[in-house]
Amino acid sequence: MLTSSLVLGAAEQATHGVNFGDIIFQLAMFLILLALLKKFAWGPLMGIMKQREEHIANEINEAEQSRLEVKKLLDEQQSILKEARLEAQNLIENAKKQGDVQRDEIIVLARTEAERVKESAKLEIEQQKEKAVAAIRDQVASLSVLIASKVIEKELSVEDQEKLINEYIQEAGEER
Repeated sequence: MLTSSLVLGAAEQATHGVNFGDIIFQLAMFLILLALLKKFAWGPLMGIMKQREEHIANEINEAEQSRLEVKKLLDEQQSILKEARLEAQNLIENAKKQGDVQRDEIIVLARTEAERVKESAKLEIEQQKEKAVAAIRDQVASLSVLIASKVIEKELSVEDQEKLINEYIQEAGEER
C-alpha cells in the first residue's frame, strides 16, 4: 500500500503540484542546448557576421578611395581641358594677329608695286613723248629745209604756197 500510496501521491502531486525534478532536468537540458548552440552555431555565425562586417567596411573604404581618386582625376582633366581651351584661344588670337600683319604687309607691298608701275608707266610715257617730239622736230626741220629750198627756187604766189604746203604735209604723212 505504501507503494501504491506513493504512486498515488506522486500522481496526485503531478496533477496538482509542480514537479521540480522535471523543471530542473528541462532547465539543465536547455542550458546544455544553449552551450552547444553557442559553441557550434552562434560562434561560427558570429564569426561569419564579423567577416561580413569587415568585408563590407573594406568595400566602403575602397569605394570612398575610388571616389576620391575619380574626383581628383576629374579635377585634373577639367584643369587640363581649361588649359587646352586657353591655349587654343591664344593660338587663334595669334593666328588672327599674324593674318592681320600679313594682310597689312601685302597691302603695303601692293601699293608700293602699284606706285612703282605707275612711275614706270609715267617715265615710259615721258620718253615716248620726247621721242615723238624729237621725231616731229626732225620732220619739221626737214620740211622747213625742203620748203625753204623750194621757195628759193621759185617765187610763189599765196595760192602756190598753200598748194605747196599741202603737198609737203601730204608727203610727210605718207612717209610715216
